[in-house]
Amino acid sequence: MPTRRTFLTAAIALSATTALATLPAFAETEAYFIEDGAVIGGYDTVAYFAEGQPTKGSVEHALEWDGATWHFSSAENKAAFEANPAKYAPQYGGYCAYAVSEGYTAEIDPDAWKIVDDKLYLNFNQRIQRTWLKDVPGRIAKADANWPDVLN
Repeated sequence: MPTRRTFLTAAIALSATTALATLPAFAETEAYFIEDGAVIGGYDTVAYFAEGQPTKGSVEHALEWDGATWHFSSAENKAAFEANPAKYAPQYGGYCAYAVSEGYTAEIDPDAWKIVDDKLYLNFNQRIQRTWLKDVPGRIAKADANWPDVLN
């Protein structure tokens, strides 16, 4: 014959199971930093290299590549990206390079950027970038070791 303790134990187990089943599943982070529907918030990744500054792209020069939407400020920049996307795609999917070096992802400020060894690195903001710049090789080595595992 079931005892009161058996009923209480079953009730607690059922409550815990129900609570866990109703929790939202944790989604994996997207492979690219998407904001406003495009990688790096619609900024033209080629412009960092070609013009030496962040430049907002446009839907008129949009491209789907590697499961993401990319915006460019000109047909020429779009064509350059199409010819060699690995050359222009930002490191760590466009997430903050400092954050990835610390083992997590974070959004970026398109104005906090640096090209190192022909690769584009973005940071959360200017303050974080100053910290990142204190040890660029070390931060890149740490981020490389963490990428892409930080997406999970």
